[in-house]
Order: sequence, then C-alpha cells, then structure tokens
Amino acid sequence: MANIVIIGTGYVGSVSGACLADFGNNVVCIDNNIEKIESLKKGIIPIYEPGLDAVVERNSRCGRLSFSMDLAAVLRDSSVVFIAVGTPPSDDGSADLVYVEEAARQVGRLITQYTVIVNKSTVPIGTGRKVYGWVKEELEKRGQNTGFDVVSNPEFLREGSAVYDFTHPDRVVIGSESERARNIMRDVYRSLYLNETPFIETNLESAEMIKYASNAFLAVKVTFINEIANLCEKTGANVRDVARAMGKDGRIGAKFLHPGPGYGGSCFPKDTRALVKIGRENDEIQNIVETTIKINEQQKLRAAKKVEAVLGSLAEKTLCVLGLSFKPNTDDMRESPSISICEYLSSRGAQLRVYDPAAMKEAKWRLAAIKNSVYFAADEYDAVKGSDALIIATEWNQFRNIDLARASKLLASPCFIDLRNIYKPEEVSSAGLRYFGIGIGIK
Repeated sequence: MANIVIIGTGYVGSVSGACLADFGNNVVCIDNNIEKIESLKKGIIPIYEPGLDAVVERNSRCGRLSFSMDLAAVLRDSSVVFIAVGTPPSDDGSADLVYVEEAARQVGRLITQYTVIVNKSTVPIGTGRKVYGWVKEELEKRGQNTGFDVVSNPEFLREGSAVYDFTHPDRVVIGSESERARNIMRDVYRSLYLNETPFIETNLESAEMIKYASNAFLAVKVTFINEIANLCEKTGANVRDVARAMGKDGRIGAKFLHPGPGYGGSCFPKDTRALVKIGRENDEIQNIVETTIKINEQQKLRAAKKVEAVLGSLAEKTLCVLGLSFKPNTDDMRESPSISICEYLSSRGAQLRVYDPAAMKEAKWRLAAIKNSVYFAADEYDAVKGSDALIIATEWNQFRNIDLARASKLLASPCFIDLRNIYKPEEVSSAGLRYFGIGIGIK
C-alpha cells in the first residue's frame, strides 16, 4: 500500500486518484481551487464520468481517498506524487507546460524524503527530463540533496469509460531509468500487476512517445474510414460492409472503423497537433498526421454540407440536431463536430432545435455565437417537433432507440440524416422517413 498525492483534480487526476484508492492505496488529491475541493469532499464530482461518483464515495467513506489544498502537509507522509494537471494547446499547437512546471517546482520546494514524481499528464517528449531539472533546481535553492526520481506513466482513458479503462487497462506504461522507482510503481499498481496486466517498462522518452503515437494512430484510423466512406458514397459501395470486412482482419481490427463527422474531444485534436509540432521541431515532418488533421476538419464541414445537399436551401428551415458532445457518455464538447455542424447550418439560415443527454449546460456557452438561432430542447422529441430534418450527430444509446413512428409524426418533413450510421436504412424507411447515412452509395 502506497501513500500517494495527486496534483490536479481535473479529468485525469480525479479518475486516477479514485481508482488508485480503489486499488488499496491511500490517496490525497490536491487542487488550488477551493470550490472544487469542497465539492469533492461532499461527493460532488466536477466532471461527467459514469461510475466515478460511486468509486469516489466508496473510497472516501473507507478513508483511502481524501481531498486537500495543503500540498506541504500531505507530502510529509507520501512517497509518490502524480502530476495530473492540464497541458492545454498553445497557439502553435504545442502543449503548454506552465502547470506542469508549476507543480514540479512546488514539489521541489517541499519534499523532505525520497519521492517518485510521476508525470500522468500528456506531455511532449523530453518533459520528464525538464521535470527532473525543475525539481533539482528548487532543491538546490534550498540547499537540499533529497533523492527523487521522475517517471512517465501516461494515461489511456476514454471519456465515458474512464473508470473501466483505468481498472482494466490494455497495458501500463512505466518510463523510468531507476529500478527503485520501477519497483515502487509496481507496488502502486499491485492489483494490476498481480492480475498479469502487461507492463511496458521503458525510458522516459519512449513512454512519452507511446501516448502521442497511440492517439495519433487512432486519429488516422478514424480519418481513413471517413475517407473510404466518402468514396463509397460516390461509387455505390456500402461502408458498413466495407468496415465490417476490414475489421475481421486481425492485422486491422474493428475498433475505430466507424465513419462519422470527424473526431473531436480533448485528446485526439490536441495530441495530433502536439505531435506535429514535435516533429517539426526535430526536422521530422509527420506527414500522415498533418494530413489527418486537415482531413478531419474537412470532414466536419462535409457533414454539415451533406445536410444542405439533402435539403437544398436551408434558409427558414428548422433542423433537429441530436447529440452535441463529441462522443456518448460525456458532456465534453471540446472540438466536437457538432459545433462546426451547428455553426455552418446556422450560417446558412437554419433555425436549430438541439438536445444532448449530458452536454446542454456546456452547449449554451459553446454555441453562444449562434444563440439566436438555437433552441435548447427538453428531450429528443421536443427537438424533433416541427423540424424539417432529424440529424443524429452523436451516437448516444437513447438515440439508437428513437420511436420512429412518433418522430415521423412530429417532423415537418420526413428527413432522417444519420451522421453516425446507427440505424438501418430499411428500418427508418419503414417509418415513412427518407434515410441518409454516411458512406452508403446510391448507385
């Protein structure tokens, strides 16, 4: 059992802290936001993540998980510190390390015993060495020679499935050149280690690269199937059948072969741009990733233009958009395709009736620029009422089971545009609606 400090109570920090406590460790989560800390003490989770509230409640009740603003006090009893702060993108696409540096320097000012400092944040290759330097610099200012090691331990959490992903990972990556630090990290993840979860032990730079390479590859895979879907529409092929057959090939796999309006969220856009920046800084242009970023932005606009192609002029049209978050089971709308879609439809004169099961609060400020043309509906059927088309932008489970007969009666025009291909065309047609999907040829 380890005594662990987590600096940062955002998405990564809160999930990591709660799950590490669930593994039997004693965990204190630190943040400088008093409102957030007080809410967490009351069991109020600041993010939407299914199942996280139960893990926090269970471990808080058992005394393994607590929340504080006093880093100095909790460091006295801790040998492991996770840095899980944000690394927002700078204007040039690079990851901003200001919060990582601040956390590292705070640790350097306060530690009094050997400490393993773990980078959990997604950071550019070389950041582990910088963290080491920042901590060492602060120790030297104090005239201290306290021992410490830096470890890179990237996260691979999917929003909406983060608790499961943390407790049932495909692999645990530990980047370190210290056997002492590696042994401590094995203790931290003892539950997984005993269950024979694959542990990838490597150096700092490789661990940092693994995170970027993994997300970039998945972004490429999403973008590839979107390009194939676009070609299917022109040639009469059906991308559903194409993707299903491709996925049966063990070298390819079925995951992330689902065509749609492009990827969004907090990871893929940020990490692909950061990797491109790292490549350019090292004179190794990442051509595939750069092209992926460009195509993905085009795909978002292509999805919006598909609606216009189906309906003709959008002036004075009313459109129902179901799903605003970038994926199901999250309220995260960062770079969600729905934003680009809604903004384009509004610019063409359409009035929008929108609904999302979790992201309505987020949507009111994300869509503030077009608020005069947006009605925030109470549910999916309220959104459908009087609309000239029903558009599915995010594949929430409840949108997979819409009462099509009811929707058909509520619509002003029998048009069903499925940007996630979650319905069978014949199923929709049998309800008297015209179906339009992604990558389904018409020849």
